[in-house]
Amino acid sequence: MKLKNSFFLVLILISSFVYSQTDSKDSIYYQGLIQFTGVVVSNDSVNPVPFAHIIDLSRHSGTTSDYFGYFSFVAHKGDTIRFTSVGYKASYFYIPDTLTANKYSLIHVMHADTILLDEANIYPWPSKEQFADAFVNTKIPNDDYKRAEANLNDEAMAAYAEQIPMNGQMNFNWQMQQVQNKLYYSGQYPPNNLLNPIAWAKFIKAWKNGDFKKKEND
Repeated sequence: MKLKNSFFLVLILISSFVYSQTDSKDSIYYQGLIQFTGVVVSNDSVNPVPFAHIIDLSRHSGTTSDYFGYFSFVAHKGDTIRFTSVGYKASYFYIPDTLTANKYSLIHVMHADTILLDEANIYPWPSKEQFADAFVNTKIPNDDYKRAEANLNDEAMAAYAEQIPMNGQMNFNWQMQQVQNKLYYSGQYPPNNLLNPIAWAKFIKAWKNGDFKKKEND
């Protein structure tokens, strides 16, 4: 009986040891999985690089950095990570395979890339002679200019101004002007332009120039 109990005890110990080994093999550390996080920045200003592509070339997976350049995803020890972004040179990072923790953080610096495009000459005409002839002899329509000139006519603008009703601001300004004139001429007679020689001189000049004649278009 005592021997039987000892056998069961040894069997339980062996089962526990095998279970612990299996559990250890299934752990994150044993599988080499790590939480790979970091920030992507630019080398010239140390500003974050938003929406950069971070690809795990070893596992064909990856993610994209956010607006602040931050990223986080699950990777493996020993994986090769590629960083790409528009306007920057592609760069790579090798995750060390000697890590003892299941987390790894990184500040990855990317270098700006200047792309030089080949020169492209665009000619709308087959030859320089035809271009010169078209440039000199082409008649540019001036319809828009004529319409703008007609709309800016002094008489037309004055006629349009008479048709526009006064708004609150205009009424207020007119009322304040009347109050100011009343205070300015308080205790005296207001001026009478009927006896103003300058006004009469302007009237006579306008009358001689025919400003008061009825125009044909009226």
